[in-house]
Amino acid sequence: MRILGLDYGSKTVGVAVSDPLGITAQGLEIIRREKENHLRKTLRRIRELAEEYQISAIVLGYPLNMDDTVGDRAVKTLAFKKELESRIGVPVFLTDERLTTVEAEEAMHDMGVPRKDYKRYVDKIAAAVILQEYLTNGSHTV
Repeated sequence: MRILGLDYGSKTVGVAVSDPLGITAQGLEIIRREKENHLRKTLRRIRELAEEYQISAIVLGYPLNMDDTVGDRAVKTLAFKKELESRIGVPVFLTDERLTTVEAEEAMHDMGVPRKDYKRYVDKIAAAVILQEYLTNGSHTV
């Protein structure tokens, strides 16, 4: 049973997938869109990935503010969660994603990725960080 991890942004969605045992997360891809509210192709691609990898659940990064308040991005993430649940047909779990972009940038630095290339990979790596933290913390009941 694999789990999909998503880092939902205004124009991109970073995607990661767990191994079949639910132990490790690997970054898959970044789904890009021209406009923030144009989600049809994004949702279609996520559905394709869910079918291809036989996904049993989705972990969606939930971007709370540092003071634990719910901001605009978190509200949009909740709306995206509802779309995922209705269109993909698997449970969607929210997980705190604060500082995952920082962790992703640190990982790229450690791997020797040139800073100019960070933007090409950061969303995919952030999705892997979100999913790995979820898997490691054992907070899933999938």
